Amino acid sequence: MTPIRRSVYGLSVGAFAALLTGCSIDTLIWGGDGAQVIQTTEKLVSDLASGETSDIVCTDSVADLGTPSDWSGLSAGEPEKFKPQYWDNQVALDPQWSINLEGLPEDAVPGIHYPGDVFYRDTDEGLCVIDVAWSTLVSVH
Repeated sequence: MTPIRRSVYGLSVGAFAALLTGCSIDTLIWGGDGAQVIQTTEKLVSDLASGETSDIVCTDSVADLGTPSDWSGLSAGEPEKFKPQYWDNQVALDPQWSINLEGLPEDAVPGIHYPGDVFYRDTDEGLCVIDVAWSTLVSVH
């Protein structure tokens, strides 16, 4: 069996096992904590894109949440433990997780600023948004 077939077979078996045990694919790939970051981010995007206030924003958050149109068309990307060497501006906020956002706002044109990464603090009540880093779209292909 070729390495590619072996990988596809392994992923298929893992996905099937996840379905049978009730685990999500996100849990299989990212672990329970990473899957929680993804789920929380999907809720945040949904709340903000619909114009609602999200209940997962930390009380001391410094996040610029923008407008609903800024969040429309975005979804959760890949979660990771916070890496202070990449995010100098967020170190003092004590986040434990970050996740990039995928997609672009619906009317994206070069030069537009949009939410690019979300930072979470882990509290006794669960994850809360402590900051959002904004990205600038350079070009659209």
